[in-house]
Order: sequence, then structure tokens, then C-alpha cells
Amino acid sequence: MLNRLLRWWRQLTAMRTALVLLFLLAVAAIPGSLLPQRSLSQSNVSQYFVDHPTLAPWLDRLYLFDVFSSPWFAAIYLLLFISLIGCVVPRAVEHARSLFAPPPTAPRHLLRLPENTELQAPLAGPAALDVVEEELRVRRFRVVRREGRSGPELSAEKGYLRETGNVLFHFSLLALLLGLAAGKMWGYEGSILVTEGQGFCNSFQQYDTYRSGPLVDSGDLAPLCVDLTDFQAQYEDDLTAASYTADIDYQLDGSAEPPVTIGVNDPLRIDGARVYVTGHGYSPEFSITLPDGTTFTDLSAPFIPADQGTMASQGVLKVPDLGAGATDQLAIEGFFAPTGALQGGVLTSVDPRPLDPQVAVVVYTGYLGLDSGLPQSVFSLDQNQIDRGLLTEQGRANLAAGESMTLPDGTVVTFSGVKEFAALQVSHDPGQIWVLGAAVAVLAGLLGMLLVRRERVFARVAPAADGGGTVLSIGSLTRGSADTGPRFTALTDAVQAALTARSTAAPAAQQLSEEAPPS
Repeated sequence: MLNRLLRWWRQLTAMRTALVLLFLLAVAAIPGSLLPQRSLSQSNVSQYFVDHPTLAPWLDRLYLFDVFSSPWFAAIYLLLFISLIGCVVPRAVEHARSLFAPPPTAPRHLLRLPENTELQAPLAGPAALDVVEEELRVRRFRVVRREGRSGPELSAEKGYLRETGNVLFHFSLLALLLGLAAGKMWGYEGSILVTEGQGFCNSFQQYDTYRSGPLVDSGDLAPLCVDLTDFQAQYEDDLTAASYTADIDYQLDGSAEPPVTIGVNDPLRIDGARVYVTGHGYSPEFSITLPDGTTFTDLSAPFIPADQGTMASQGVLKVPDLGAGATDQLAIEGFFAPTGALQGGVLTSVDPRPLDPQVAVVVYTGYLGLDSGLPQSVFSLDQNQIDRGLLTEQGRANLAAGESMTLPDGTVVTFSGVKEFAALQVSHDPGQIWVLGAAVAVLAGLLGMLLVRRERVFARVAPAADGGGTVLSIGSLTRGSADTGPRFTALTDAVQAALTARSTAAPAAQQLSEEAPPS
């Protein structure tokens, strides 16, 4: 059992296993970029369910709308984390030892190394090795002289930063995973649709969707309240969206702060939290006048865009408090067109800008079932209530801004106008700075791995066969570059030139000393 466990551990902590897991993590993240995610936009997920009513539930069972918080993604993440620890820590310890260890001894057969040569030197063995050592130290090699079995020898090495970069890369990758995990454990984010003139506070109870780490509770949320005062969407000539900006007022810990303008890539950053604009749409406004003259005004609800090109939107306004009875409730289900046009009697939108807002509505009265304890979407009616006869259709009409329709009981429903809403997201990620630093360190380690060469040079001297001078054998072994020939040739040429200069300088110096007059 122990042997099997050790074998499994060695397989898990092997570098190839870490690479396979890293590849699997990248593949597992693909659905998160292809499918809408609840953590980013609940409205897009809801629209996907509308567009693909058969496929969407199966995808949801596989957590493909919550990829980065799914159990299978977490399993790959955890295995990769363990594999990296088991792979990198022993490698870092071994590298730390090699930093303080001298270069290895020269191999017995120097001329079998990939780069090798023999030079004839008229100098004695130690003097010839002195020349080689000087040239290597100029090139920033770490040099050790030894007395080998085959005579005096020299070992030199440089390029330790290559392995340092390798270790830094893997430790930084580990730190990156830790930072991401910290963001999941101690971070939170919430999304909400806010119509102009309305606001919200940073509370899980107010968000349409939210995600929080297991170590986060409501008391950890930043004391932030936001009011949306105005929203502007700019469009290109081809009517594609160019920019979204939202003017907001906000209070921090009960104190009002100066108004700010935020955009898609320009969030409000305050107290460790960030407020982003992630989308927009329209909230049609209605007023309802009952037969007894009671009027309800400024009733609105966000309609979710069904077509991003024209911003044609669908939604429902639920009004549960028209009367004292539980069945005195009303719902307006509709299709909104920012710039409406009738095509074959059917309302459609031809422009995403609110140039001629129109709405096609169906009005229901009865019991909405909001207090039944059963969950239902705020963006659509519960079809079961209609099928059971608890909601009854009272009329339908196409309305432009300012137009009204009258129900059989005398209730008047008026389309008052339209406001824009912004999809806002509040997020807090304590591991963000850590992730940024780790990403920079990953890049630095990668550059070290790619740009630094690990080189070893060995030299050995032996007496020449004719008894005069020395035979200098030099060999080189390089990792990290295939173009080693020119570098080794430059080294040997420099050594040969230095040997020649040293050999000619020695007789000249001796002659000068002999010709010098006695003092």
C-alpha cells in the first residue's frame, strides 16, 4: 500500500503531470469564455435559457454557466497546485545547493564534448591554465582549479540565472494559483440592474446574483451605497456600441463622496472594492390609473435585451399592490423597441438608440404568486400561474410614448416613457495585487529561461609529445542554445591569442632584464 502511494505521489509530482494538468486547466476554462457566466452577467445567462430552452438546462447541470466555481474545475486546480508544490520545492532545494557548490570536475574525455579543441602552448601547464582562467573570468565564469588524475585541470560554469529563472517561473505560477485561490476564498462579487434615479447598497440581499467565498460574511462587505444618476451609451456610425459611461453618486460608510463617472474599463475603486459597468438596457415606464381614480406612476422594470444590435428587449413589470386582495394584482409583459417600426403588423426595433420608443404589451390581472414561496424569475411571468387560470389576459396593444390602453374593468395603462439601466457589478478580490506581482514574476522567470545560457567549460594541460611546451585541451557544454559554435570559437581564439602574446612577452622581458645595467 505504501509503495503504491509513493508511486502515485511520484507520478502526480512529475513535471509532465503538471504540464498535463496545466493544459487541462486551460481547456476547462474554454467554456467560461464561450458561454455566459452567472458571475459576470445573470441577464445573459437568462437570455441563453430563453434562446436554447432544451440545451441550457443540460449545460447548467454540468456547471458550464459557473465554470470557475464548478467542482470539476476546482479538482483540476487543486491537483495542479499539489503537483506544482511537489515538483518545484525539491527542484528549488537542489538549485540552492548548486549555487554554493563548485563547478563539477572535468570529464575524463574532454574531446568527446560537443565543442572541443586542442591548443599547442609554449608555456608551462600552470601558466597555460592561468591564461584560460583569465579569459573565462572576463566572461563572468566561476572558475575552479584542481589537480586531476590526468594532470592540472580547470572547471568553469556560468548561467545559473537560467535555472533560477526556471525555479522563479514555477514558484511564480504557484503564487499565481495561490492569489487566485485567495480571491475565491476571501473575495466576493455581486451584480444588479440599476435604473436611472435608483440605487443600491453593498448587500447580498439586494443583488440579482452574487458570489462570495466561503470565508466571507455580510460584515466583510465594504460599506458602500451607489445611486445611478445618468447613463450614456455612445454608438459608432454602424450602430455598434462604442462606450458606456455611468454618472453615479455614492456613499462610503454613510458619508457622501463626490460624484464620479465610471465606464466599462474605468471602474470606481474604493475601500478594496470596485464598481464596474458591465452592460446596459432600457426600463420602460408605465403609469396605472384604477377605475376609482387611484394612480400609480413611475412604475418601471428592466427589460432584458434580446438583440444587442437593435437593443430590442423583453421583460415584465409586476405590480402586486394595486388593491387589498391577493388577486388584485397586475402584470405587464412586453416587447420594447428603442426605435420602433411595424413590419407586417409586428413591432420591431431598427436602431439601438431611443429615437422612437415603442412597446408591445400584454396585460394580465390576478394572482402573481410572489408570496407562494416558489422561486420565479423577475424578468418573466410564471407560466404555471397562467396555465392554472390564476393570471388572466386582459388586453394587448402597441403603444408609443404617451399612449394608453384601457382594460375591460376601466383600468388605464399608460406607456409614460423610458429610462436606461446599467448592469453594475461590485467585486472585491484581495488577491489581485498578489496575482499581478506573480504574473510579472512569471514573465521575468520565463525571460531568464529563454535568454540565459547554462555553460560549462573544462580545460586540462598535459606535456607535449615532443617534450616542448604543453598541450591544452578545452571542451564546452552549453544548454539553452543551439548556436554554440561561434561562442566557443571566439573563446579558443582569445585563448590562443593570449597564449601567443604571453609566450612572446616572456623572452622579451627576460632579455630586458639581462640588458639592464646593474644598480
